Amino acid sequence: MFAPNWQVAYTTPADAPRWKRWMLYSPGARLLYFTAVAIALQFGLPMLLGSTKSAPSIARAALGLQFEIAPALLAYLFVVRLIERRYPAELAPEALPHNALLGLGAGTALFSTVVLVLWLAGSYHLIGSNDHPDWLPQLAVVGIGAGIGEEIMFRGALFRMVEEGLGTWAALAISAAVFGALHLGNPHATWWAGAAIAIEAGLLLGMLYHLTRSLWACAGLHAAWNISQGLVYGIPVSGTHADGFLVSTRSGPDWLSGGAFGAEASVVALTLCLLCTLAMVVVAVRRGTIVPPSWKRKPAAAADPWERMDRIR
Repeated sequence: MFAPNWQVAYTTPADAPRWKRWMLYSPGARLLYFTAVAIALQFGLPMLLGSTKSAPSIARAALGLQFEIAPALLAYLFVVRLIERRYPAELAPEALPHNALLGLGAGTALFSTVVLVLWLAGSYHLIGSNDHPDWLPQLAVVGIGAGIGEEIMFRGALFRMVEEGLGTWAALAISAAVFGALHLGNPHATWWAGAAIAIEAGLLLGMLYHLTRSLWACAGLHAAWNISQGLVYGIPVSGTHADGFLVSTRSGPDWLSGGAFGAEASVVALTLCLLCTLAMVVVAVRRGTIVPPSWKRKPAAAADPWERMDRIR
Protein backbone atom coordinates (compact mmCIF):
# COMPACT_ATOMS: atom_id res chain seq x y z
CA MET A 1 0.00 0.00 0.00
CA PHE A 2 1.49 3.32 -1.08
CA ALA A 3 1.50 6.30 1.26
CA PRO A 4 -0.93 9.08 0.25
CA ASN A 5 0.72 12.16 -1.17
CA TRP A 6 -2.27 13.87 -2.76
CA GLN A 7 -2.96 17.59 -2.85
CA VAL A 8 -5.53 19.96 -4.31
CA ALA A 9 -5.01 23.55 -5.42
CA TYR A 10 -7.87 24.94 -3.34
CA THR A 11 -9.84 24.10 -0.22
CA THR A 12 -12.79 25.98 1.22
CA PRO A 13 -11.84 28.37 4.05
CA ALA A 14 -12.61 26.73 7.39
CA ASP A 15 -14.37 29.84 8.72
CA ALA A 16 -16.60 30.36 5.67
CA PRO A 17 -20.37 30.59 6.39
CA ARG A 18 -22.45 27.62 5.24
CA TRP A 19 -24.11 29.54 2.41
CA LYS A 20 -20.74 30.60 1.01
CA ARG A 21 -19.47 27.03 1.16
CA TRP A 22 -22.25 25.96 -1.19
CA MET A 23 -22.98 29.09 -3.24
CA LEU A 24 -19.47 30.43 -3.72
CA TYR A 25 -16.65 28.05 -2.77
CA SER A 26 -17.97 24.60 -3.70
CA PRO A 27 -16.48 22.97 -6.83
CA GLY A 28 -19.88 22.96 -8.52
CA ALA A 29 -20.49 26.65 -7.86
CA ARG A 30 -17.04 27.68 -9.08
CA LEU A 31 -17.42 25.56 -12.20
CA LEU A 32 -20.78 27.21 -12.86
CA TYR A 33 -19.29 30.70 -12.50
CA PHE A 34 -16.41 29.79 -14.81
CA THR A 35 -18.81 28.45 -17.44
CA ALA A 36 -21.10 31.49 -17.28
CA VAL A 37 -18.25 33.99 -17.68
CA ALA A 38 -16.59 31.95 -20.44
CA ILE A 39 -19.82 31.68 -22.44
CA ALA A 40 -20.53 35.41 -22.07
CA LEU A 41 -17.05 36.23 -23.34
CA GLN A 42 -17.27 33.62 -26.10
CA PHE A 43 -20.28 35.42 -27.57
CA GLY A 44 -19.24 38.94 -26.61
CA LEU A 45 -15.70 39.08 -28.00
CA PRO A 46 -16.61 38.31 -31.66
CA MET A 47 -19.32 40.97 -31.52
CA LEU A 48 -16.80 43.45 -30.14
CA LEU A 49 -13.81 42.58 -32.35
CA GLY A 50 -15.62 41.54 -35.54
CA SER A 51 -15.56 38.49 -37.81
CA THR A 52 -12.35 36.82 -39.01
CA LYS A 53 -13.74 35.30 -42.24
CA SER A 54 -12.76 38.08 -44.66
CA ALA A 55 -9.64 39.25 -42.81
CA PRO A 56 -6.08 38.70 -44.08
CA SER A 57 -4.20 35.65 -42.88
CA ILE A 58 -2.28 37.47 -40.13
CA ALA A 59 -5.43 39.19 -38.84
CA ARG A 60 -7.38 35.92 -38.88
CA ALA A 61 -4.61 34.26 -36.92
CA ALA A 62 -4.45 37.05 -34.33
CA LEU A 63 -8.21 37.33 -33.86
CA GLY A 64 -8.70 33.57 -33.89
CA LEU A 65 -6.04 33.20 -31.21
CA GLN A 66 -7.85 35.75 -29.03
CA PHE A 67 -11.22 34.06 -29.53
CA GLU A 68 -9.75 30.67 -28.58
CA ILE A 69 -7.80 31.76 -25.51
CA ALA A 70 -9.31 34.92 -24.02
CA PRO A 71 -12.75 33.61 -22.90
CA ALA A 72 -11.31 30.60 -21.07
CA LEU A 73 -8.31 32.45 -19.63
CA LEU A 74 -10.25 35.47 -18.36
CA ALA A 75 -13.01 33.28 -16.89
CA TYR A 76 -10.40 31.09 -15.19
CA LEU A 77 -8.55 34.06 -13.69
CA PHE A 78 -11.89 35.47 -12.53
CA VAL A 79 -12.56 32.31 -10.51
CA VAL A 80 -9.00 31.75 -9.28
CA ARG A 81 -8.18 35.32 -8.29
CA LEU A 82 -11.57 36.64 -7.12
CA ILE A 83 -13.20 33.55 -5.61
CA GLU A 84 -10.38 31.16 -4.71
CA ARG A 85 -8.05 34.13 -3.96
CA ARG A 86 -4.87 32.26 -4.77
CA TYR A 87 -1.91 32.45 -7.12
CA PRO A 88 -2.62 30.30 -10.26
CA ALA A 89 0.47 28.10 -10.01
CA GLU A 90 -0.85 25.87 -12.80
CA LEU A 91 -0.45 28.86 -15.16
CA ALA A 92 2.72 30.29 -13.62
CA PRO A 93 4.68 32.24 -16.27
CA GLU A 94 7.91 30.99 -14.70
CA ALA A 95 6.93 27.41 -15.51
CA LEU A 96 5.88 28.10 -19.11
CA PRO A 97 9.18 27.52 -20.99
CA HIS A 98 10.10 24.20 -19.39
CA ASN A 99 6.64 22.65 -19.20
CA ALA A 100 5.43 23.92 -22.57
CA LEU A 101 8.55 22.55 -24.28
CA LEU A 102 8.09 19.25 -22.45
CA GLY A 103 4.51 19.04 -23.73
CA LEU A 104 5.44 20.11 -27.25
CA GLY A 105 8.12 17.44 -27.46
CA ALA A 106 5.84 14.74 -26.08
CA GLY A 107 2.95 15.66 -28.38
CA THR A 108 5.15 15.75 -31.48
CA ALA A 109 6.77 12.42 -30.64
CA LEU A 110 3.44 10.77 -29.82
CA PHE A 111 1.63 11.76 -33.01
CA SER A 112 4.71 11.07 -35.14
CA THR A 113 4.67 7.55 -33.71
CA VAL A 114 1.01 7.22 -34.71
CA VAL A 115 1.89 8.21 -38.29
CA LEU A 116 4.88 5.85 -38.33
CA VAL A 117 2.72 2.90 -37.29
CA LEU A 118 0.05 3.83 -39.87
CA TRP A 119 2.76 4.04 -42.56
CA LEU A 120 4.22 0.67 -41.57
CA ALA A 121 0.70 -0.79 -41.68
CA GLY A 122 0.26 0.53 -45.24
CA SER A 123 -2.44 3.02 -44.27
CA TYR A 124 -0.62 6.38 -44.45
CA HIS A 125 0.51 7.46 -47.91
CA LEU A 126 2.63 10.55 -48.61
CA ILE A 127 1.69 12.12 -51.96
CA GLY A 128 3.92 15.19 -51.95
CA SER A 129 4.39 18.60 -50.39
CA ASN A 130 2.31 21.77 -50.31
CA ASP A 131 4.29 24.88 -51.20
CA HIS A 132 1.67 27.37 -50.03
CA PRO A 133 -0.27 26.07 -47.02
CA ASP A 134 -2.41 28.54 -45.09
CA TRP A 135 -0.25 27.75 -42.10
CA LEU A 136 -0.48 30.80 -39.83
CA PRO A 137 -4.20 30.56 -38.86
CA GLN A 138 -3.81 26.81 -38.35
CA LEU A 139 -0.77 27.29 -36.13
CA ALA A 140 -2.47 30.01 -34.11
CA VAL A 141 -6.03 28.72 -33.84
CA VAL A 142 -5.96 24.92 -34.24
CA GLY A 143 -2.59 24.58 -32.50
CA ILE A 144 -1.78 27.21 -29.89
CA GLY A 145 -5.29 28.57 -29.37
CA ALA A 146 -7.02 25.21 -29.01
CA GLY A 147 -4.17 23.89 -26.90
CA ILE A 148 -4.31 26.68 -24.33
CA GLY A 149 -8.04 27.44 -24.42
CA GLU A 150 -9.29 23.87 -24.24
CA GLU A 151 -6.80 22.84 -21.59
CA ILE A 152 -7.87 25.71 -19.34
CA MET A 153 -11.49 24.65 -19.79
CA PHE A 154 -11.22 20.89 -19.53
CA ARG A 155 -8.22 20.34 -17.28
CA GLY A 156 -7.86 23.62 -15.36
CA ALA A 157 -11.56 24.08 -14.65
CA LEU A 158 -13.50 20.84 -15.19
CA PHE A 159 -10.94 18.22 -14.17
CA ARG A 160 -9.45 20.20 -11.28
CA MET A 161 -12.76 21.21 -9.71
CA VAL A 162 -14.38 17.79 -10.10
CA GLU A 163 -11.25 16.21 -8.60
CA GLU A 164 -11.57 18.47 -5.53
CA GLY A 165 -15.07 17.19 -4.91
CA LEU A 166 -15.31 13.66 -6.30
CA GLY A 167 -11.67 12.58 -6.51
CA THR A 168 -9.25 11.77 -9.30
CA TRP A 169 -11.00 8.76 -10.82
CA ALA A 170 -14.32 10.56 -11.18
CA ALA A 171 -12.58 13.65 -12.54
CA LEU A 172 -10.84 11.56 -15.20
CA ALA A 173 -14.07 9.86 -16.26
CA ILE A 174 -16.23 12.99 -16.30
CA SER A 175 -13.75 15.36 -17.97
CA ALA A 176 -12.85 12.76 -20.61
CA ALA A 177 -16.50 11.99 -21.37
CA VAL A 178 -17.38 15.68 -21.76
CA PHE A 179 -14.29 16.30 -23.89
CA GLY A 180 -15.20 13.44 -26.21
CA ALA A 181 -18.88 14.35 -26.37
CA LEU A 182 -18.17 17.93 -27.43
CA HIS A 183 -16.18 16.61 -30.40
CA LEU A 184 -19.31 14.84 -31.69
CA GLY A 185 -20.33 18.15 -33.27
CA ASN A 186 -17.24 18.18 -35.49
CA PRO A 187 -17.39 17.29 -39.21
CA HIS A 188 -17.44 13.54 -39.96
CA ALA A 189 -17.74 12.72 -36.25
CA THR A 190 -19.15 9.36 -35.20
CA TRP A 191 -19.82 7.82 -31.81
CA TRP A 192 -16.60 5.85 -32.23
CA ALA A 193 -14.64 9.06 -32.96
CA GLY A 194 -16.08 10.73 -29.85
CA ALA A 195 -15.23 7.71 -27.72
CA ALA A 196 -11.70 7.62 -29.16
CA ILE A 197 -11.15 11.31 -28.36
CA ALA A 198 -12.43 10.75 -24.82
CA ILE A 199 -10.12 7.78 -24.21
CA GLU A 200 -6.95 8.83 -26.01
CA ALA A 201 -7.01 12.59 -25.35
CA GLY A 202 -9.34 13.13 -22.40
CA LEU A 203 -7.73 10.49 -20.18
CA LEU A 204 -4.18 11.21 -21.36
CA LEU A 205 -4.35 14.97 -20.77
CA GLY A 206 -6.22 14.51 -17.50
CA MET A 207 -3.47 12.28 -16.13
CA LEU A 208 -0.78 14.61 -17.45
CA TYR A 209 -2.34 17.49 -15.54
CA HIS A 210 -2.75 15.33 -12.44
CA LEU A 211 0.95 14.44 -12.39
CA THR A 212 2.41 17.82 -13.37
CA ARG A 213 -0.26 20.21 -12.02
CA SER A 214 0.77 22.37 -14.98
CA LEU A 215 -1.60 23.56 -17.69
CA TRP A 216 1.40 24.53 -19.82
CA ALA A 217 2.46 20.89 -20.16
CA CYS A 218 -1.07 19.91 -21.22
CA ALA A 219 -1.38 22.85 -23.62
CA GLY A 220 1.99 22.04 -25.17
CA LEU A 221 1.08 18.40 -25.80
CA HIS A 222 -2.37 19.33 -27.12
CA ALA A 223 -0.97 22.01 -29.45
CA ALA A 224 1.85 19.79 -30.75
CA TRP A 225 -0.60 16.93 -31.41
CA ASN A 226 -2.86 19.21 -33.50
CA ILE A 227 0.01 20.95 -35.30
CA SER A 228 1.76 17.67 -36.14
CA GLN A 229 -1.46 16.10 -37.33
CA GLY A 230 -2.77 18.85 -39.59
CA LEU A 231 -0.01 21.31 -40.40
CA VAL A 232 2.84 18.80 -40.72
CA TYR A 233 1.38 15.45 -41.82
CA GLY A 234 -1.69 16.77 -43.67
CA ILE A 235 -4.25 14.71 -41.74
CA PRO A 236 -7.67 16.15 -40.78
CA VAL A 237 -7.74 17.41 -37.19
CA SER A 238 -10.85 16.08 -35.44
CA GLY A 239 -12.72 16.06 -38.74
CA THR A 240 -11.64 19.52 -39.92
CA HIS A 241 -9.75 20.01 -43.18
CA ALA A 242 -5.95 20.14 -42.93
CA ASP A 243 -3.88 22.37 -45.21
CA GLY A 244 -0.48 21.02 -44.26
CA PHE A 245 3.08 21.14 -45.51
CA LEU A 246 2.73 17.48 -46.49
CA VAL A 247 -0.08 16.15 -48.71
CA SER A 248 -1.21 12.69 -47.69
CA THR A 249 -4.00 10.16 -47.88
CA ARG A 250 -4.93 7.19 -45.72
CA SER A 251 -6.34 3.87 -46.83
CA GLY A 252 -7.78 0.78 -45.21
CA PRO A 253 -10.71 0.26 -42.86
CA ASP A 254 -11.83 3.24 -40.78
CA TRP A 255 -10.84 1.52 -37.53
CA LEU A 256 -7.23 1.58 -38.78
CA SER A 257 -7.03 4.82 -40.81
CA GLY A 258 -9.50 6.85 -38.75
CA GLY A 259 -11.60 7.58 -41.83
CA ALA A 260 -12.70 11.11 -42.71
CA PHE A 261 -12.44 12.19 -39.07
CA GLY A 262 -8.67 11.73 -39.11
CA ALA A 263 -6.10 9.54 -37.40
CA GLU A 264 -7.52 10.40 -33.97
CA ALA A 265 -10.28 7.88 -34.71
CA SER A 266 -7.68 5.19 -35.47
CA VAL A 267 -7.16 2.27 -33.14
CA VAL A 268 -3.44 3.06 -33.44
CA ALA A 269 -3.81 6.48 -31.81
CA LEU A 270 -6.18 5.10 -29.21
CA THR A 271 -3.84 2.25 -28.25
CA LEU A 272 -0.67 4.35 -28.03
CA CYS A 273 -2.34 7.09 -25.99
CA LEU A 274 -4.02 4.57 -23.71
CA LEU A 275 -0.68 2.91 -23.00
CA CYS A 276 0.81 6.30 -22.09
CA THR A 277 -2.17 7.00 -19.84
CA LEU A 278 -1.83 3.66 -18.04
CA ALA A 279 1.87 4.34 -17.49
CA MET A 280 1.01 7.67 -15.84
CA VAL A 281 -1.67 5.98 -13.71
CA VAL A 282 0.96 3.57 -12.40
CA VAL A 283 3.25 6.50 -11.57
CA ALA A 284 0.42 8.35 -9.80
CA VAL A 285 -0.55 5.30 -7.73
CA ARG A 286 3.07 4.66 -6.75
CA ARG A 287 3.49 8.30 -5.71
CA GLY A 288 0.23 8.21 -3.77
CA THR A 289 -1.13 11.31 -5.55
CA ILE A 290 -4.59 9.93 -6.38
CA VAL A 291 -7.07 12.30 -4.69
CA PRO A 292 -9.90 10.52 -2.83
CA PRO A 293 -13.45 11.93 -2.83
CA SER A 294 -13.96 14.82 -0.42
CA TRP A 295 -16.07 12.71 1.99
CA LYS A 296 -13.25 10.16 2.34
CA ARG A 297 -10.44 12.56 3.20
CA LYS A 298 -9.66 14.71 6.18
CA PRO A 299 -9.73 18.49 5.71
CA ALA A 300 -6.32 19.71 4.61
CA ALA A 301 -4.87 23.06 3.78
CA ALA A 302 -4.43 23.80 0.09
CA ALA A 303 -0.89 23.43 -1.16
CA ASP A 304 1.01 26.71 -1.11
CA PRO A 305 1.53 27.49 -4.82
CA TRP A 306 4.72 29.42 -4.08
CA GLU A 307 6.24 26.38 -2.37
CA ARG A 308 5.36 24.24 -5.40
CA MET A 309 7.04 26.44 -7.99
CA ASP A 310 10.23 24.35 -8.07
CA ARG A 311 8.19 21.21 -8.73
CA ILE A 312 6.31 22.50 -11.76
CA ARG A 313 9.14 24.40 -13.41
